[in-house]
Amino acid sequence: MKRDIEKKLSDWKKETNRKVLLIRGARQVGKTTSVRTLGKSFKHYLEVNFEEERDVKQFFSGSLNPLSICQKFSAYYSIPIIKGDTLLFFDEIQACPEALSALRFFYEKMPGLHVIAAGSLLEFALLEIPSHGVGRIRSLFMFPMSFNEFLLACDETGLMEMKSKATVKNPLDDIFHQKLIDYLKIFYFVGGMPEMVKAYAKHKDILRCQSGLSDLIESLKDDFAKYKKRSPVQRLREVYHAIPLQAGSKFKFSNIGSFSCHNALKSSLDLIIQSGLAYKIYHTSAQGIPLGAQIKPNRFKVILNDPAIHQRLSGLNTRDLISARDLNIINKGCLAEIFVGTEILKYSSSESKHQLFYWHKEQRGSNAEVDYLLQQNEKILPIEVKSGTKGQMQSMRIFLKERHLDQGIRISLENFARYENITVYPLYAVSNIFGKK
Repeated sequence: MKRDIEKKLSDWKKETNRKVLLIRGARQVGKTTSVRTLGKSFKHYLEVNFEEERDVKQFFSGSLNPLSICQKFSAYYSIPIIKGDTLLFFDEIQACPEALSALRFFYEKMPGLHVIAAGSLLEFALLEIPSHGVGRIRSLFMFPMSFNEFLLACDETGLMEMKSKATVKNPLDDIFHQKLIDYLKIFYFVGGMPEMVKAYAKHKDILRCQSGLSDLIESLKDDFAKYKKRSPVQRLREVYHAIPLQAGSKFKFSNIGSFSCHNALKSSLDLIIQSGLAYKIYHTSAQGIPLGAQIKPNRFKVILNDPAIHQRLSGLNTRDLISARDLNIINKGCLAEIFVGTEILKYSSSESKHQLFYWHKEQRGSNAEVDYLLQQNEKILPIEVKSGTKGQMQSMRIFLKERHLDQGIRISLENFARYENITVYPLYAVSNIFGKK
């Protein structure tokens, strides 16, 4: 399955003054597979998984000189490590903090060698390292598969290209518009985790994917045992299950129903977010740029990193939803809003940790709320999400008027259209906002 990040990896390979590459993202999003795909373009490929092969950690117990380290790895695996010919990949590097500390020296001492590191709990490890090589290491953030990548996996390249070229002046024909809506409905239940997408592409069986999602969710929760030094496993599970139940509204620790105190629950939520399993949507007053300078740290929403996982954890009746013709029924549990939020992250820059923002009119008795705010150049771009084809845009118009803005976006099941200064994008075309094919 082709991933967008593979183009970035290929470009990185060709750079003359390349830095060590650090791929960051949650478990099961496809980091290892993408690196292995790149490895096929090298004469030699050496992969070290520090969780599986713990004995090799001792190679970093003494000197962190990369020349010495490479000699040991080459002898141990009987694979030559040659500048320009070998890709050296350290997987699950968070399991060996000394290796993480040593990455900076590869850039300084062996600048011609291609070195990539990846891990799913890197954020925890990086917090414990005073300096992990600022200016010497380049980070790439990876997410579950986007809707575009899902279409490619389903051999719908032509449909995806047609979608990417559609505009207000050149909307899609109804037959293609409806076909994309049908695929969107499937994506809600399959999601973007590569294992599930691969299973659907092969068997075209949504119920089979739902069963696989249950297994995947359990494995993700089993990983909470790796956080237990920071938070009890049971508390992490409580917080994780509370996220889909509070989707679409301000996250309240008091609604979790746990005996744990506020600070303990907050710590658990922070760990889940750091692991990439969920994202915060920060409330901002949006009085200007940058949006992040005007947030209220204690006022935020939380969404899971995948709409299908959200749907599965919400306990919605899968069979009824799959057979439903009305997407308004399927969108129970704020699926449309969650889908759009995760898509925004996937199509934003992969070289920085992007934040999500929303706005709510801070006035008693007011329900005005804009689901997402983007910063494009020096302007604020408000986005309102609708799960169906109808709905008022009062909140959007209030925001545009109060902030003296001339453009807004509505994302819904409508085809491409425009209402005065508000442009309509179909739910399946979030990538078009970013100009992504």
